[in-house]
Amino acid sequence: SRHSSVKRQVQKMRQNKKEVKKMKISEADLFEKIEAFLADYPICQYGFLKSEDILFSDKVRYICEKECPRYGKSWSCPPAVGEVADCKKHCISYQYALVFTTLSEVEDIDDMEETLATRPEHEEVVHAICQELEQLSEAYFALSSESCAICSQCAYPESCRHPEHMIPCIESQGILVTDVAEKCGIEYFYDRHTVTWYGIIFFRSEERRVGKECRSRW
Repeated sequence: SRHSSVKRQVQKMRQNKKEVKKMKISEADLFEKIEAFLADYPICQYGFLKSEDILFSDKVRYICEKECPRYGKSWSCPPAVGEVADCKKHCISYQYALVFTTLSEVEDIDDMEETLATRPEHEEVVHAICQELEQLSEAYFALSSESCAICSQCAYPESCRHPEHMIPCIESQGILVTDVAEKCGIEYFYDRHTVTWYGIIFFRSEERRVGKECRSRW
């Protein structure tokens, strides 16, 4: 299955992982390599943006606070991730953002239990792409749809149990997903039987950090 294929590929990369050495890759080569490995995963659409072109808004954070049941209960969500201004400063410290989607079929998109059950496959793709960037010695900061669900119950406000695997929610940073999708020419909504999962990975930091940088304050 597609799920098993992605899982095997992630496991293979982890098994073969060697110590990463810093090396300089030209921007043209980097984008070419990224597009090459994206073809190996069940990605529906993707696009690249300059980080400075992404809209960050406190209004998104307000919606998190007033409407999301995960607010104040997860290291991957506000207020643990910091103020929107700080999140923006960190995100735009990377030059570019890879925006991509995966799709899942459901009987009814309003059935949250059915919809959320399709999420693990998307998360595996996000982690796999992060592994690919590590293989290229590329510093990155990853965001995904929804709050982190690695643990059945987040340890917040105690120390995060898996900081090396935790990926914050896109909206937690104050990013307006509809705006990002429009700028990339990505279809935001398909139909009532299709779930669109988003991922955003910021990369090419001038500081040349290698690998993932966690942002939550555990």
